[in-house]
Amino acid sequence: MKPRPKKCKAKGCENRFQPRNTLQQVCGPRCAIEYARDQEVKAERKALRERRERLKTRTDWLRDAQREFNRYIRLRDQHRPCISCGAPPSGNRNGGSTRDAGHYRTVGACSALRFDEANVHAQCVACNQHKSGNIVEYRINLRQRIGDEELERLETTNPLRAWSIEEAKSIKAEYRDKCKAIQGAA
Repeated sequence: MKPRPKKCKAKGCENRFQPRNTLQQVCGPRCAIEYARDQEVKAERKALRERRERLKTRTDWLRDAQREFNRYIRLRDQHRPCISCGAPPSGNRNGGSTRDAGHYRTVGACSALRFDEANVHAQCVACNQHKSGNIVEYRINLRQRIGDEELERLETTNPLRAWSIEEAKSIKAEYRDKCKAIQGAA
C-alpha cells in the first residue's frame, strides 16, 4: 500500500509529492536541507526560551502574571466606562490601550488584593496615572458596581501576601486562558 500524496513541509515549497514512506516530509534533497535548517533554528529558539524561563526571578514571574491579569481586566471591561470619571471606552489608533487596569487598593497598600478581580477595574489613563487613581470617584462608582458587602471586604482586607513563583505561573496561565475565552467569544 502506497502512502498518500503530501504537501512538502519545506519553507517556501508548495509542491505536492508522492512519499516513499509515511515518514518522508519533503519532496527532495534541496527541500530536505532547508527543512533541516528550519528545524534547527526552531530547536535553538526553544532552547533559548527555556533558558530564559529558568533564569526568571519571582519578580519577573509576578510581572508576567500582573500583565496577563491586567490584560484580562481591560478585556472584561472593554465596553464599560472608566470606573472613576465615567469616560467612555476609546481605542488607540495604534492598537494600544488608552485604558489601565486600575486597582482600588494598590498593590503596595494591600498585596493580598493584587489579583482580586473585584479590586481592579478598567480606568482611563488620565484617572489612573495623572490623578493617582481618582480614588474618591472610584469608591463611589465601585460601590454601585460591586455592592456594599464586597466593598467592605476590600477595605478590611489588609494582610501582606508574598506570591510564590508557582502561584504566579498558575495565575498567568489562568488569566491567559480567560483572555482567550473572551477573545474567542467576540
